[in-house]
Parts: sequence; C-alpha cells; structure tokens
Amino acid sequence: MHQRASTEPPDTLSGSVEEIALSYLQTTEGDAGLALRCAISDALADLCEADRRSLQRDRLISRGYVRAALHEAVQ
Repeated sequence: MHQRASTEPPDTLSGSVEEIALSYLQTTEGDAGLALRCAISDALADLCEADRRSLQRDRLISRGYVRAALHEAVQ
C-alpha cells in the first residue's frame, strides 16, 4: 500500500503557520470561522496580485522581443 503524504507542514514552517493562525484568531477575537475566511481572503488577494505581476512581466518581456526584432530588421 502507498503511504499517505503528510498534511503537516515541514518543521521550518510549522512555527510560522502557528503564529499566523494565532494572529488571525486574535484579530477576530477567537472566531475561528471568521479567522479562516480572513486568511483565505488574504491568500486569494496575494494570489491575484502575484498573477497580475506575472502578466505584467510577461507583457514587458513580449515587448522586449518585439523591439529587438524590429531593431534587427532595421539594421
């Protein structure tokens, strides 16, 4: 049989995870459901921002290729 992968984070991250969870719980005055929703909302906002930056970087790279090709065509 296959062993199931552990759902526990690596030891180096477990302290950080606990600190973040505690911070959300303190912010929401112990409301675990609200703390979870806040954490998910923040994670999604960060993911959207990362996607936005990635798309912006891709556009800049594409423009660079076009400019380089135009420069070579002119020469």
